[in-house]
Amino acid sequence: MTYLAKPRLHHPSLTVNKVGYTRRDYEGKISTLCAGCGHDSISAAIIQACWELDIAPHRVAKLSGIGCSSKTPDYFLGASHGFNTVHGRMPSVLTGANLANRDLLYLGVSGDGDSASIGLGQFAHAMRRGVNMVYIVENNGVYGLTKGQFSATADQGSKSKKGVVNSDSSLDLVAMALQLGATYVARSFSGDKAQLVPLIKGAIGHGGAAFVDVISPCVAFNNHAGSTKSYDYVREHNEAVSRIDFISPRDEITAVYEPGEVIEVQQHDGVSLRLRKLHADYDPTNRYTALNYMNTHQARGEVVTGLLYLDPLVTDMHVALNTSETPLNSMGAGQLCPGSKTLDKLNASLR
Repeated sequence: MTYLAKPRLHHPSLTVNKVGYTRRDYEGKISTLCAGCGHDSISAAIIQACWELDIAPHRVAKLSGIGCSSKTPDYFLGASHGFNTVHGRMPSVLTGANLANRDLLYLGVSGDGDSASIGLGQFAHAMRRGVNMVYIVENNGVYGLTKGQFSATADQGSKSKKGVVNSDSSLDLVAMALQLGATYVARSFSGDKAQLVPLIKGAIGHGGAAFVDVISPCVAFNNHAGSTKSYDYVREHNEAVSRIDFISPRDEITAVYEPGEVIEVQQHDGVSLRLRKLHADYDPTNRYTALNYMNTHQARGEVVTGLLYLDPLVTDMHVALNTSETPLNSMGAGQLCPGSKTLDKLNASLR
């Protein structure tokens, strides 16, 4: 439970990084997510990436919206700045914070429901404006907090746990990020730590709008035949007047495979998830080639993972707006408000 604090004492033999922190210093509270949830693996990958990059926790600002995914920032970087926004509004709050203080490292964590439904417009504008941030979507295709309805990223033709077939076309946030102008676009799988950690490290060091879509199966509501994003779940009915959800503990599903290789990841219910890792000679600097490559393999039922696109000449929102090198939150009233005469002159020039 999150109200249970982790022990503060560290074993003296724990390795410290260049800024004097152990890996445990990057952890947060105890997770309340379902046992085996892929979201916890993503939290672990973020912890590992920040520790390996020697990032001081107080330099990070982590923001989220609403949903299972948006709970996860409580489980990593407990000593960082944090803000939990309302549903779908993480990007705009992060944009405002970034404009006020450009010196922090901004990490936005969201879900497929939070970003692909109510927050779709927010996601789009954050990408097209080039906000300097790491935008991670923990994608499981369902609304976990409201009992597993289809999210906007659920594949057309997939079945819910009640056997309902999804007739709607799915939204591909990776394709949208590519089209909207994100300068770092990647997709990974929560069970592939060897791939996920480097992708997050690359996004952190990018310096522009970095988007990472992570397939993170829901152990509770997407573990049935016909689901394309499934793990195992068990729902147990106690009695009519006392309905209980029971999640059976499961071992986490992992995958280790080489670049260019296609593998079938066998899941607990017998359903397989087919993954293709990008070839080592794949050129990620062409936005349109990346989109075509992804769509071609998607038509074959494959999920392409890896670094899909990288703009080597990245610019961010501060460059586009020519903002001050000095963070706005450190300026005084005299600098921020130049006076009525200057304002009148500016207004007159716009008439």
